Amino acid sequence: MGAKFAEAKVSAVVLTGLVALATLVSCNTEGDILYKQKVAWEDPENVLQTWDPTLHNPCTWMHITCNNDNSVIRVQLYGSRLNGSIPATLGKLKHLVSLDLSNNLLTGAIPPSLGAISNLLILRLSGNNLTGAIPPSLGNLKSLEILELGNNALSGSIPASLGDIETLNYLDLNDNMLTGTVPLEILSRLVTTLDELNVAHNDLYGTTRKSVTRVTTVVHDMPKTSN
Repeated sequence: MGAKFAEAKVSAVVLTGLVALATLVSCNTEGDILYKQKVAWEDPENVLQTWDPTLHNPCTWMHITCNNDNSVIRVQLYGSRLNGSIPATLGKLKHLVSLDLSNNLLTGAIPPSLGAISNLLILRLSGNNLTGAIPPSLGNLKSLEILELGNNALSGSIPASLGDIETLNYLDLNDNMLTGTVPLEILSRLVTTLDELNVAHNDLYGTTRKSVTRVTTVVHDMPKTSN
């Protein structure tokens, strides 16, 4: 009986150690991802100065929020004058619920890998200099509630896959160079979950001003005008 008890105790200790190791590896991996992001960007305001890769985990870094398991759940870098591209490796931050990189000087394309962050609730990339198409993979963010991509230089059509996000209630695509029409899959969300859709100042046609009484709906379809 004593031997079995001792064996069970050892097993419990080993299991606890493995869980702790897994948590530590996860923290270190997230720290590595974020540090590579720091290295890739120009940071004239030095807002990333606390992002020290020698620390145990990134939870003590400024602009980072972690949960009770020390997993990164928020990256908030609004208006920090960061310059560079968005690293595709951010898509590996699987616990992330909020990513705010708005009002910076970021360039290049939106990485399709961001569509792999399955827990993401808020994605704010507005007010940058992002180019290229909106990745259809963003439609895989089945928990997303807020998507802000306005005030960039995005081109191409609006992916119909964004209409697959049943939880989406705010979609801002304002002031880009998007063409084509607003997909019916997205417009149909105006009678369910989508409270606001802003597609103003693009090169779209065939948009609608129709509103419904079930929700407070604002649909902007003002054409882009040149000065």
